[in-house]
Amino acid sequence: MRKLALDDEILLKIEKPARYIGNEINAVRKDADAVDVRIAMCFPDVYEIGMSHLGIQILYELFNRREDVWCERVYSPWTDLDKIMRERDIPLFALESQDPILDFDFLGITIQYEMCYTNILQILDLSHIPLLAKDRQEGCPLVIGGGPCTYNPEPLADFFDLFYIGEGETSYDALIDLYREHKAAKKSRKEFLLAASRIPGIYVPSLYEADYHEDGTIASFAPVCEGVPAVIQKQIVMDLDRAPYPKAPIVPFIKVTQDRVVLEIQRGCIRGCRFCQAGMIYRPARERDVEGLKACADEMLKNTGHEEISLSSLSSSDYSQLRELTDYLIKKCSGSGINISLPSLRIDAFSLDVMGKVQDVRKSSLTFAPEAGSQRLRDVINKGLTEEVILKGAGDAFEGGWNKVKLYFMLGLPTETEEDRKEIAHLAERIAERYYEIPKERRNGKCQITVSTSFFVPKPFTPFQWERMCTKDEFLGHARTVNHEIKDQLNRKSIRYHWHEADVTVLEGLLARGDRRVGAAILDAYRHGALYDAWTDEFRSELWEQAFQNTGIDPNFYTVRERSLDEILPWDFIDTGVTKAHLARERQRALAQEVTENCRRKCSGCGARRYGGGVCYEG
Repeated sequence: MRKLALDDEILLKIEKPARYIGNEINAVRKDADAVDVRIAMCFPDVYEIGMSHLGIQILYELFNRREDVWCERVYSPWTDLDKIMRERDIPLFALESQDPILDFDFLGITIQYEMCYTNILQILDLSHIPLLAKDRQEGCPLVIGGGPCTYNPEPLADFFDLFYIGEGETSYDALIDLYREHKAAKKSRKEFLLAASRIPGIYVPSLYEADYHEDGTIASFAPVCEGVPAVIQKQIVMDLDRAPYPKAPIVPFIKVTQDRVVLEIQRGCIRGCRFCQAGMIYRPARERDVEGLKACADEMLKNTGHEEISLSSLSSSDYSQLRELTDYLIKKCSGSGINISLPSLRIDAFSLDVMGKVQDVRKSSLTFAPEAGSQRLRDVINKGLTEEVILKGAGDAFEGGWNKVKLYFMLGLPTETEEDRKEIAHLAERIAERYYEIPKERRNGKCQITVSTSFFVPKPFTPFQWERMCTKDEFLGHARTVNHEIKDQLNRKSIRYHWHEADVTVLEGLLARGDRRVGAAILDAYRHGALYDAWTDEFRSELWEQAFQNTGIDPNFYTVRERSLDEILPWDFIDTGVTKAHLARERQRALAQEVTENCRRKCSGCGARRYGGGVCYEG
């Protein structure tokens, strides 16, 4: 019988012990002595969030298809168990085998959000792995990072042995084969890392060095060894239909954030919103074949017993075979109690028709993401939505029976004025007015409009990567302007307003655009208690403020400072397929308030045609 790493006494003391016991339906079990390579895949947050992440499920399937590899899972222990593990010196363990992470060959960490950086150090610390890569000895697991935050890995460079830049289905097999060869030949850790650096998409930070000007900007960034590439090429899967996909995903014992079957219908996006990092780094847009998706949906529902299926995409409305797929799922799920979730839809007549078929309109709410209140600012960010389209979509939704609308905006966008911010309230008011134009006897109760604003972060590899960020006080001032304007609206009782934490956003921006020197502050903040920074109740801004003072980091250098176009940026050594020249052109078009057509209407010459497929070559 499998022995748990935590005894009953501990399990009875902690919140949600099922987070740590493993043994779920569809979890992969192998004989540890019968495999050559053991991989612990980590999502550095609690089980409920990590289990909802599709990327880890895909890699879990990819690795465990190999007979010579056993991939297991590990998540961040919540603060109650973290305390007990430190007090009793219990090493962090993988869920499937309950073996210590220190026994594994690789610890793979997916890095989805900058505010999880201290959780990464928690994982290393509890695993008894030295926090700094330079301190790790032979036999210590190789720590490799992947995910969207690795498109600027530099703030984390000191903590990782390797990073994988791009989509995991391409180069991981080559990396594992190389490791097996080196392990069998008893070659050193350094020899393996040097050889691994030559595999496409693999970045080994210890093999690169940065020099700085007196003003703190980067003077140079280059490899320190011959044969190590100066530029890391993003890895991408062009044929999604042949790529591994989990037909029998793990079914958790407890309710998780996304407690459903997730069907990825496409990758990438055709829209070109200038604030959106995902829309740039995942180019070109690539679709999965509808017949394959139908078969995959059937298998996943059969193998899990889930009561909901969600279609995953950056912009589901742009999937060319969406009607055929949804008609099939509606027919299949009809009468079976299985719900269909359609996130990331544009609110148009087609989308409303689909949602009307799959949702109970009296219970659900619609989500619009205009991102900016004024048409001028929507053109600056290339949102591609006019007020006419927004109001028509809302009106059609209200006529169809919906009465709850969520509106998402950003504050602090480039060129934003006070008038742009006030327009957020005015647009919400016009949407409410549209509802009350419907005769009373045909309304579905009272109109409920929820306005939410986040604060803008100029992310790497976007046309706004050179822009300044607002300060915390500026962000809060902008939110107060919107709040005051909403209170002045005629239909204010129908409108609620929420805004994101400003201090968290400023830190996110610093970590997103930082260089290697920022790593010292991350380490200092963690050592003084920073953990679960993405959780409002756990975030302690004073720890970060003190960390920046202790390490001599000026936060404003990374946030409020505007970069020049010829400055070397910390992430310039990565090639995402979208050229820097294209980003600069889009920045100029933004400042001129010029809209760029989506990729299906006209090629913008971003550089992604080099991959030879996807939307770039349709027709």
